Amino acid sequence: MPEEHRYELTDYQWEHLAPHLSGKNGDIGRPCDDNRRFINGVLWITHSGAPWRDLPQRYGKWGTVFQRYNRWSKAGRWEAILRLIAEEEGVDLDWVSGDSTVIRAHQHAAGQKKRT
Repeated sequence: MPEEHRYELTDYQWEHLAPHLSGKNGDIGRPCDDNRRFINGVLWITHSGAPWRDLPQRYGKWGTVFQRYNRWSKAGRWEAILRLIAEEEGVDLDWVSGDSTVIRAHQHAAGQKKRT
């Protein structure tokens, strides 16, 4: 896998995840041909720590990807995906926690002078 694509899903990972996502053939509504591209874009953002506006064009328009990410977050879809992956990998999510390496502080939290 080229260096620039190192954060993307492997074919094996995608093969196991794809059947559980909406928008596949046979689902009600418009089929979503870009689920893999979308998830890879979100993975790129989370791994790189870059702002949404810096999302490479190969993942689609940053605003579109962000809006979809936001809708999925509010609907609890990311949690469902993580639980699915954890079940297949045998990971207990009750022990998973976020720390400062994966959770960004608000922009106003940076650079505040220390109190003396």
